[in-house]
Amino acid sequence: MPAMPAPVLSPRRKTRKIKVGDVYVGGDAPVSVQSMCTTKTHDVNSTLQQIAELTAAGCDIVRVACPTQDDADALHAIARKSNIPVIADIHFQPKYVFAAIEAGCAAVRVNPGNIKKFDDQVKEIAQAAKDHGTSIRIGVNAGSLDKRLLEKYGKPTPEALVESAVWEASLFEEHGFHDFKISVKHNDPVVMVRAYEMLSERGDWPLHLGVTEAGPAFQGTIKSATAFGALLSQGIGDTIRVSLSAPPVEEVKVGIQILQALNLRPRKLEIVSCPSCGRAQVDVYELAEKVTAGLEGMEVPLRVAVMGCVVNGPGEAREADLGVASGNGKGQIFVKGEVIKTVPEKDIVETLIEEAMKIAETMEPVEGASPEVIAAS
Repeated sequence: MPAMPAPVLSPRRKTRKIKVGDVYVGGDAPVSVQSMCTTKTHDVNSTLQQIAELTAAGCDIVRVACPTQDDADALHAIARKSNIPVIADIHFQPKYVFAAIEAGCAAVRVNPGNIKKFDDQVKEIAQAAKDHGTSIRIGVNAGSLDKRLLEKYGKPTPEALVESAVWEASLFEEHGFHDFKISVKHNDPVVMVRAYEMLSERGDWPLHLGVTEAGPAFQGTIKSATAFGALLSQGIGDTIRVSLSAPPVEEVKVGIQILQALNLRPRKLEIVSCPSCGRAQVDVYELAEKVTAGLEGMEVPLRVAVMGCVVNGPGEAREADLGVASGNGKGQIFVKGEVIKTVPEKDIVETLIEEAMKIAETMEPVEGASPEVIAAS
């Protein structure tokens, strides 16, 4: 029997579908994960190296900054050699928009709040983008909102962000250009969520989700997961970028984990492990880490439960493809819900890895997924 689709909290919102290079965004396309290089774009080798690292981590689309002419001159080589679509991030100077399009970038991000005389050049930009098959992201940001809207609303409210986005969208649509997505980013998840909810009611544009300047890794992960979860659970969002003060590969890992948690991206290895407590009779932290390390790189959707006591342990282990319930210096090994053996504590890791390899041989690899570790209560 074919596997049943994983349940989701809400059907995806119906949006138009656009292409970013060879990646579809919107419509029935999977939610994609983006990140942004931290390198100087004019340093082509360093930028391409970071793009390769992001690609290996599962990144679907990458953005590079383009604040100078040297950066614009480097775009052709980067776009040509990158294995994933490259978006040029443009601020202040419309001429770099045209340079990025000519260089073969898959898309261009434009910030309507800070590009000089941008509105006057939308017709030319739309035509150039159409001629080259380049898509656009209208990227509204609370930190660089148009001064006219700040004067009108007093601060970057959801209404202000949405008004900016809808205005720019109307300018492109006026010239027959529809291959764009929109973002309305704010550093406050509550404001950000409300802005996207309002924007989703105004049109069928594909939406790029982001909590801007989310903060260091831990704080930023929490803020992004909260905001993305609130929106994606309503079917809002077609592509995401987790903004962390951390290496961009970490952004990709967090983004993938968020999508997996909502069943919006298939999982590979999933480690279910208890957080430990006074009932535990084994070092669950060490056990889970060793099992995770031993199964690194596994390409099949295997759920492994690593449990430390007899309260939740047997139940979690029984529900997993493979599991162990530990106690009294021993571990009961479960495979597909049945106890197959009991081993000394020192042999638990080795046994789990052996059994995992046996199960993996009977399963098909999953594309576009990454290992996940879950702490069970």
